[in-house]
Amino acid sequence: MISKTMTDRINLQINREMYSAYLYLAMAAKMKETGYAGIGSWLTVQYHEEMFHAMKFAAYLVDQGAAVKYAQIDAPAFAEGSVKELFQQVLRHEQFVTASIRELVELARVEKDYATENLLRWYIDEQVEEEKNDAEILQSLELIGNNAQGVFMLNIELGKRANGAPLDFTKV
Repeated sequence: MISKTMTDRINLQINREMYSAYLYLAMAAKMKETGYAGIGSWLTVQYHEEMFHAMKFAAYLVDQGAAVKYAQIDAPAFAEGSVKELFQQVLRHEQFVTASIRELVELARVEKDYATENLLRWYIDEQVEEEKNDAEILQSLELIGNNAQGVFMLNIELGKRANGAPLDFTKV
């Protein structure tokens, strides 16, 4: 049986995942407004992934007989700037999410909650992938420098990213 402490902490993580989705949706809108439709599309895919992460946690709580409690989502905050600065913020945000997942793992270990620890392994792997993708984009931007044509080509490339998250959250 899942503890109240773990239930509360997972509910907090659900809110953090939904905030992440909201943040990426706001970033996507800003990128599209400034002519970076491909980057906007990439960020919209991120939005879908973060919502999937939240719903996966919610489904787990339901499966454990625990209550899902949705909290208010703060307005997304990010500093407008260059594409590189945006992706630096994306990486920092994903590092925050990784730290939050690690805290959940530590709590699961303290509570000897093996079911939750097993679920969290999937999230750990997901965060490794998220940070790797962001770091690779930043590396590309570092190589491109101030070359507008290079940023234009990266914008096109990032726009090719397909949505891998299930759109039907009832199948989580």
